[in-house]
Amino acid sequence: MTLRVACLGAGYFANFQLDAWVRLDRVELVGIADLNPARAAQAALAYGTASYPSLEDMLATTKPDILDIAVPPEGHAEAIATGLDHGPSAIICQKPFCTSLAEAERMTTIAQRAGIRLIVHENFRFQPWYRTIREALRDGQIGTPQNLTFRLRTGDGQGPQAYLDRQPYFQTMPRFLVHETCVHWIDVFRFLLEADPTAVYADLRQLNAAIAGEDAGHLIFDFPDGARAIFDGNRLLDHPAENPRLTLGEAVIEGPRGCLTLDGYGCVTQRPFGKQQATTLLAPQAWQGFGGDCVYQLQSHVVAALLDGNPIENEAQDYLVVRRVEEGAYRSSQMGCKISLT
Repeated sequence: MTLRVACLGAGYFANFQLDAWVRLDRVELVGIADLNPARAAQAALAYGTASYPSLEDMLATTKPDILDIAVPPEGHAEAIATGLDHGPSAIICQKPFCTSLAEAERMTTIAQRAGIRLIVHENFRFQPWYRTIREALRDGQIGTPQNLTFRLRTGDGQGPQAYLDRQPYFQTMPRFLVHETCVHWIDVFRFLLEADPTAVYADLRQLNAAIAGEDAGHLIFDFPDGARAIFDGNRLLDHPAENPRLTLGEAVIEGPRGCLTLDGYGCVTQRPFGKQQATTLLAPQAWQGFGGDCVYQLQSHVVAALLDGNPIENEAQDYLVVRRVEEGAYRSSQMGCKISLT
């Protein structure tokens, strides 16, 4: 069986998703729609499919099995609602999944009532380095993890032209660092520790006056069994990597038996406690696509779930946890205290 896929959006990140769809087996890309018809037509030519003037026209004509929504958050709810009216088997929606927790909860409920699977395109957990790290944690290579730290250093947030070359709407988002970026690592921390945070403390700040939202900050997450995860984010600073956007920063995961380290080249190493020498678990590679080809891996995962009955990660109901943690982080920063999430 071949799944028919229609994509809403032909902007910067949508191209990673379109590229992944045309590389996947058992998939046919049947259409692209975008608010900019010329951009949709250009993308359709590049990926060998048809363009449509509107989402409604595309859905009515192509009758897809999967609708892939790759537009900014302001367009998520309307696109999901329109998609549900046309009865695809599944809808994939970009993170951070709607403009607010309330909107995300409402769309999740509507999709459940319609019996249509709603999946959030949260792809960072599919990056090969995080898959490697979770396997090492499951194998007990460092013992029970106590500290997880990720240092975000994208290096793209300085000056009045920040973000304009790729995703200009970043400049006007009233909530930025957590809502747009840190949500990736809220989900990654959940994935690695296989548990949900129980509390969050956040100290957020705005460094670039050219944007509307916060672009730096520290967040501390409490997890069951005493583990702590720290997100140290600053979009103005960089890290030592040829492509700083590959991993977007560096990570260390520590336990009583040693530590795991992720560098900016996608290399994962393990150093036993009390030793100087580290073993490479994942070597740097010339990865295709974005972020170690995590977009391809997520979409492949969805196809296998729909066609083969495999379990699926990041359905909307589960992803609401991330949105609730996000709300707790903003409340914490505003109030200057730790917020319980239980």
